[in-house]
Amino acid sequence: MFSSTFLHTTTAMHLTVGGNKRVMFKDLSPNIKSSITRSITQTFEQYMAGIGWSEEEYSIEDFIAEWREYITTKALWYSKIPDAIKQDPTFHEDLAQRINDVIYKILNEPPSDEQIASIQTMQEQLNTHYEYDCKAEAVFIETILKERIEQQ
Repeated sequence: MFSSTFLHTTTAMHLTVGGNKRVMFKDLSPNIKSSITRSITQTFEQYMAGIGWSEEEYSIEDFIAEWREYITTKALWYSKIPDAIKQDPTFHEDLAQRINDVIYKILNEPPSDEQIASIQTMQEQLNTHYEYDCKAEAVFIETILKERIEQQ
């Protein structure tokens, strides 16, 4: 079970770059902003699944390291952002805020009625008592339960 109360705020990296122009996240194209949001969501959900949605194992630093690895090796949008923007402290602050906002949204989106019913049925069948707080965590629990049922 993982709740948003245990979410640590990310720290923006501040890098010095010449010039006075500040590049804001909001100045990026809608497609790039959407791609960034999707990459945060996908990486966060994969990270959380990898640690079993454990509050004790959660580390914002580890998540950021995984996200950084993803964006620099797999994300097509990353190469479309000029280096000057990537190095701008304001951009990093905006990006840190976007990460916080996306994680907050994930952790606060309630599971659907269908998920709740499906999980309840499978838990009764398996005599388990997994807890979950959000839709993404419910997806994780559903996957575990389905795998256990298939193994029977």
